[in-house]
Amino acid sequence: MRSSSPSSVICIGAIHLDTIAHAGETIRPETSTPAAFVSRPGGVAANVARALARLGVEAHLVGTVGDDAAARELTRRLTLEGVKLAHVPRPGHTTGQYLALHDPDGTLAAACVDDRVLSEAPCDLFDPVLDDLIAASAPETIWFLDANLPAPMLAHITGRITGGRIVANAVSDAKAPRLQPVLPRLDCLLLNRGEAAALTGLAQETGAEDLANALARTGVRSLVLTSGAADVLVWEAGSLSRFSTRQVPIVDVTGAGDALTAGMLAALARGFSLREAVPFGLSAAALTLRATGALADDLSWDALQTF
Repeated sequence: MRSSSPSSVICIGAIHLDTIAHAGETIRPETSTPAAFVSRPGGVAANVARALARLGVEAHLVGTVGDDAAARELTRRLTLEGVKLAHVPRPGHTTGQYLALHDPDGTLAAACVDDRVLSEAPCDLFDPVLDDLIAASAPETIWFLDANLPAPMLAHITGRITGGRIVANAVSDAKAPRLQPVLPRLDCLLLNRGEAAALTGLAQETGAEDLANALARTGVRSLVLTSGAADVLVWEAGSLSRFSTRQVPIVDVTGAGDALTAGMLAALARGFSLREAVPFGLSAAALTLRATGALADDLSWDALQTF
């Protein structure tokens, strides 16, 4: 049943400081390129939590930061944006950093990430905050995990969650295989074709339907598979559905996938079914594609309903 009072979403994963460079001309190797730089909070879980807060959903963010200036700035900005932080600082570590270089047409030319503060963390790092969140969680709570979490931590956390729904994002081709051992514990998996190929071991050129069918045999209960501007596939209860993407002028591809995730989670938190939730995610992604950075200024639940 749809509700005007959405359930809460607990996001667990990366908290980064993103630096986005928008080049004034096509980026060439081995030389400098004039560009405009913007620094904002980032990381999949952080981006999703930020967007959910904009969409009127109570969003808790579980992650880790260092003890540096970036950590202080991130915690300040995330709190101001309405995110309920449940982070665990790691003294002596550098806060996660992401650097993206975009060509003038908004496409991503290159990106680098330093996520050692999380990728090298012990699997029980978040136990103290999880104890409190699990104790206070309602049966309809949504738990969102990103594959920036190391594989042992993913297994540990999913093993601790006993109620609600677990949704996971594969993050990247390199990190998607971390989810392999926990697929049967997931209520929904969100990923793109490259990540699906990495997770299944199939060739990159494998068709989207074949990838979805292969993933369906892993034990995951449902999945949403994106393919850039091509149709989005949804597998649930033994059947596949297709959804067309929204075509908009692209300013910046950063965070579009995270916005898709947040839009869907916001709808699920309000009681929409998975197939009903996908169009809300596609609207959120379109709004983000035509803006700079991972969070569009005009993102709101009303905007998703009317976009």
